Amino acid sequence: MKFTLSTAVAALVLAGCASSVPDSNPNARGVGFGDYNQYAERRDARDAELEARNVLPEDEGLAIAQDTLGVLNETAPAPAGAVPVQTAALGSNNGNISDEQDFGAVSSRETIESDRDRLALQRENMQVAQPEAVPDRPSGRAAPNIVSFALSTSNPVGQSVYSRSRNFNEDRYRRACAEFASPDQAQAAFLAAGGPDRDRRGLDPDGDGFACFWDPSPFRTARGG
Repeated sequence: MKFTLSTAVAALVLAGCASSVPDSNPNARGVGFGDYNQYAERRDARDAELEARNVLPEDEGLAIAQDTLGVLNETAPAPAGAVPVQTAALGSNNGNISDEQDFGAVSSRETIESDRDRLALQRENMQVAQPEAVPDRPSGRAAPNIVSFALSTSNPVGQSVYSRSRNFNEDRYRRACAEFASPDQAQAAFLAAGGPDRDRRGLDPDGDGFACFWDPSPFRTARGG
């Protein structure tokens, strides 16, 4: 009991000697907060100003935006040659945007009678294009169809089917094939010149019926065999 009483007395002495910590900012109300009474006064003043200008509550955002643009135009220095920003009321026609969806704007210049007259004029000026017959293909020999030729064959590439001269010249063969941009073009020219029975230009020296590395296998595969 003696130890407890002495401890309590020491605590009271220390509490009496300790000074209170002063508020570093007695006017502070928390981060991001101001005086509510001042806020209410500014709000009431703003509402009174809008009411005096006959601005509806839903137009308040537009009014603030217009005021902001006006302040920027007056205070911000305009660069050389710059066109000043022009503010416009909501729903006004600026010459570039159609107001046909604005009932108030259309009703002031259009009536049921004007719509009827305009539709009648459009029907009167309407022209119906008549269908024409499909033109006939030009007469003459049709170009060879390499797809049809590929599907009409069954021999593999390199298997000799047609007789060819035994005097094979590798350089002549490569020069002849180099004249064509693709094997398909070479095969079409080969067939147009009498192939596969005849090979005047030396495009098919092995006699398989396929010119310049042309391969019918993709067309056969697409058909399913």
